[in-house]
Amino acid sequence: MAEAPRPLDDLLLYRISRLLSVAGGMVIRLCEGRFGITRREWRLIATLASRGALGSSQLAEHVQLDRGRTSKAVGTLVAKGLVSRSQPVGDKRHVVLRLTPKGETLHAELFPLATEINAQLMSVLDDAARTSLDDALRRLQAQADALVAAADLPKADRRRRGGVPSAERD
Repeated sequence: MAEAPRPLDDLLLYRISRLLSVAGGMVIRLCEGRFGITRREWRLIATLASRGALGSSQLAEHVQLDRGRTSKAVGTLVAKGLVSRSQPVGDKRHVVLRLTPKGETLHAELFPLATEINAQLMSVLDDAARTSLDDALRRLQAQADALVAAADLPKADRRRRGGVPSAERD
């Protein structure tokens, strides 16, 4: 017999979304209010700071964004002087992205603030609970990756806003 539907508040993804909305809101306010960047731009900056220079496809993969959104955010970061783009000699198709000195300075100022928010959030957990949470998140990520790899779902069409899929409209 199938499990009865559970209240929304019991669903893992809803609970994680609420946590991100509340706690992540503080980081968003820091990013936008104090540093003039979006949360997405912060993800790109933090990834480049931790991983070094990356190709645009590699960056998109690391931050788990599609290439279009990554490209748009990179363009904005380049315009703000926080990221530089260069092409390796002899390869006009490949672009290497890296933080500029201004981007490195922004990261050096913002990262400790984001780390402090994270530390305050995690302060309610003892060492055993932190270890258990880390293990659970690692296993959940692996399961999510496996589910995505096995899924046969249609790609989202954000232009139709909840209407009939394009194949059914024709």
